[in-house]
Amino acid sequence: MTEPMVAVDGLVRAYRTGKVEVPALRGASFRVEPGELVAIRGRSGSGKTTLLNLIGGLDTADGGTVRVDGREIGALSEDDLLALRRDHIGFVFQSHGLIPVLSAAENVEVPLRLTRTAPAERDERVRVLLALVGLADHAAQRPYELSGGQQQRVAIARALANRPRLLLADEPTGQLDSETAAAIMPLLRAIVAGEGVTVLVATHDQALLSEADRVLNLEDGKITEAPVPAAG
Repeated sequence: MTEPMVAVDGLVRAYRTGKVEVPALRGASFRVEPGELVAIRGRSGSGKTTLLNLIGGLDTADGGTVRVDGREIGALSEDDLLALRRDHIGFVFQSHGLIPVLSAAENVEVPLRLTRTAPAERDERVRVLLALVGLADHAAQRPYELSGGQQQRVAIARALANRPRLLLADEPTGQLDSETAAAIMPLLRAIVAGEGVTVLVATHDQALLSEADRVLNLEDGKITEAPVPAAG
């Protein structure tokens, strides 16, 4: 049997605001298989970001377990967790987070420089990724010269630089107009097919939900399987 790319079991996380404890997750459990494109749906404040942060090792659970590519997040040392995030997980956020003084190509290149990838290999990987996201002709442009949708595409390319096995996308269309946002899910699908990446996207965007392989509903801190809504 194939190991799930993501295995979440009984995940619990709460935050304190003064003396008040605010539960975000109350025993959430689910699986994501390799090569799937899975959407997590939930209203604003439902815990979607918290869930992705726990899966990506950016936060610590109060209870339960998270396994990514066979590794239990909570059992990893800081060095091993850093290596997992660097080499196996790509992150895409609502805000693009591009470095304004760098070109599109240079922004994509940043993770490859951090891993000291050879220059020729860096150049080829950047070229392939910018072509994949439809920006081959925009490599020299800086973020302020690109549209919001183009900036998000650069951010997606950057997240793929080190060939992660899992891509976590948190509301990737949240700052985009509806027409631009509609192009993001086909791009994520192309990434699944072309890069062999498993994608987990948190969103309430109907266009994204309708194109997912599966939809998971996050409500009251728990995960339930939901039908994939019809396109249109």
